[in-house]
Amino acid sequence: MKLTKDMSFADLLSQHPEAAEVLFEYGLHCIGCQLSPMETIEQGAKAHGLSDSDINKMIEKMNKKIKR
Repeated sequence: MKLTKDMSFADLLSQHPEAAEVLFEYGLHCIGCQLSPMETIEQGAKAHGLSDSDINKMIEKMNKKIKR
């Protein structure tokens, strides 16, 4: 299954904890955040000021990291 920006942080990190490294690179320290079960990757990234382009690059990088 390929990662998408519509996944929640909680789902992402429970299925692919190795993706946390990429999130950290983009300033997203979502582990332990109270919103992570409900917030999508896109929502959280935009709340932290990431552009659509940055979000797409981050998703691509995470998919490469987990080899999807």
